[in-house]
Amino acid sequence: MQFEELQLIEPLLRAVQAAGYTQPTPIQAQAIPFVMDQRDILGCAQTGTGKTAAFALPIIQRLAATKPAGGRYLRALVLAPTRELASQIGESFDVYGRFTPVRQITIFGGISQKPQVNRLQRGADVLIATPGRLLDLMGQGYVRLDRLEFLVLDEADRMLDMGFIHDVRRIIAKVPRQRQTLLFSATMPSDIQSLADDILTNPAHVAVTPVASTVETIQQAVYFVEKPHKPALLQHLLDDNAMQRVLVFTRTKHGANKVVTQLERASVNAEAIHGNKSQSARERALAGFKAGKIRVLVATDIASRGIDVDNITHVVNYDLPNEPESYVHRIGRTGRAGASGMAYSFCDTTERPYLRDIERLIQQHIPKEAGHPYESQSGKPAITELAPRNGNSRPSRPGNSYGNGRKSQSQPGGSNGGNGGGKSRSQRRRSNRGFRGSTASPDNSR
Repeated sequence: MQFEELQLIEPLLRAVQAAGYTQPTPIQAQAIPFVMDQRDILGCAQTGTGKTAAFALPIIQRLAATKPAGGRYLRALVLAPTRELASQIGESFDVYGRFTPVRQITIFGGISQKPQVNRLQRGADVLIATPGRLLDLMGQGYVRLDRLEFLVLDEADRMLDMGFIHDVRRIIAKVPRQRQTLLFSATMPSDIQSLADDILTNPAHVAVTPVASTVETIQQAVYFVEKPHKPALLQHLLDDNAMQRVLVFTRTKHGANKVVTQLERASVNAEAIHGNKSQSARERALAGFKAGKIRVLVATDIASRGIDVDNITHVVNYDLPNEPESYVHRIGRTGRAGASGMAYSFCDTTERPYLRDIERLIQQHIPKEAGHPYESQSGKPAITELAPRNGNSRPSRPGNSYGNGRKSQSQPGGSNGGNGGGKSRSQRRRSNRGFRGSTASPDNSR
């Protein structure tokens, strides 16, 4: 299929061609016709599948087709969980809309609000925002959503895990009931399904990759190593010149900083990116990584869906994630667009239950690297039984889907101001049924 077959207008085709794209990805081929047909969307797609263009292109086309009466006002809102993702969505709208009159504004926390307010006062058609900063500016009277035509929730499961579900519902309560709503999520935990039931009306279901599957072009390996030896193992692996652009994941911000310090002592050019870094520091680190000036970028899970960098040769799970879905999102940073990639995971004795959960989720045994200089003396664990338990693709955890003792932050329907196109929740649930999946991992950016 070619983009021309999706009935895109000439300015969009020109922009897509200028960006170097010739064929739509599967999520774009599925979603664009539904958006053009004014259908609500419930989309399940992993990062790197091209879903930003799947909603940006048709929204731009429909906004460009009608000129708003009485001056420019916000007609589309895209909510994103992190500053990095919001920035990248904003850049995509600029790229795709460059030959149209449609204009966007991106707002997020961590920087001064004054330039963002100035841009809002000049007017725009599309607002891309993180929930926290949007609510702040709404409370100050700088943002009105009462004439909104499109609402997009991107990476909805990440917003849930970051504790934004109440914020999202507060925002939805301020948008018109008559609107088109698009919800995209890499996984479909029950709380996201409940949100979809509340806000979507007879949605079209689009999905391109099964929930929690790994990309076939990524070669995976596990290194059994005890925690004190992880720094030495990482340095040992980095002696391989094939590790040219490396993304390392740690579980905590402090851990990320510590790894960078250790690498710098070993004369490895590295930077950290996480929620405690200023926006300017994060942007400098990303720019250096993209330009090849920084060989190793060390990140917490905030970056697992926020980094859009081509040709990452290796992903290293310095700490295994305690939520198995995060493993899928992390290693998805390499092996993109059909390219090959490598994913190495360090596993100490305390992390072996996490490895078992990951293998059950992805339904495969990850190859174990034996004979490396820092191999754990605890021996290898038993081979993971991959058969689903109780009909689930992952082992159940007592209490809730977070695995950290917190209760779910979502709430029953009826708290969103009645949004949902006039249908009862039970009616919407029947329309949306059959699209359930797994939970995702926590993050720490606003």
